[in-house]
Amino acid sequence: MIDLYTWTTPNGRKASIMLEEVGLPYRVHAIDISKGDQFKPEFVAINPNSKIPAIVDDEGPGGRLAVFESGAILIYLAEKTGKLIGSSPRARIEAIEWLMFQMGGVGPMFGQTHHFRRFAPEPIPYAVERYTKETQRLYGVLDQRLGQAEYLAGDYSIADIATYPWTARHEWQGVTLADYPNVKRWFDAIAARPAVQRGMAVPKL
Repeated sequence: MIDLYTWTTPNGRKASIMLEEVGLPYRVHAIDISKGDQFKPEFVAINPNSKIPAIVDDEGPGGRLAVFESGAILIYLAEKTGKLIGSSPRARIEAIEWLMFQMGGVGPMFGQTHHFRRFAPEPIPYAVERYTKETQRLYGVLDQRLGQAEYLAGDYSIADIATYPWTARHEWQGVTLADYPNVKRWFDAIAARPAVQRGMAVPKL
């Protein structure tokens, strides 16, 4: 059994979508980051960086194993099940490079856009413009790629699972998906997947 420690954020939803897609049984532990649950000693023992998500696998290699960082969790679960990471060395590296694109670009930049457009205590026009423009640029990269391939790594993979929850908040980013038709086609296809719908509803509040 896998224990999932998570909250209703794009990064948190990566892990729950992945668990639903690969069909592994798991228990959900809601870590309410608005109340500081991520700083409680019992969670810090699992993730010393005090971020969600994290998992604990009772049947990990060598026994009980805690895994933190959402990208690492996706790779771990893909390797554990042999799913969603490509069936050849070429497909595998494509899945990993687009996962890294999400981890290094989409997540941090979209996250800053969310913060300065929605949560900053006072408007900072320079920051709003800087991160909104970078978010739009990244959507352009996604749109170009998805004009060449059905999914980011060709076949549906951990790269798509990592990226989708961030694009699900496109309205927060001031982005209209119709302006990126290839992204919209991809987004609609992923949104229709039953495992994605179940994963996006975790944790149930």
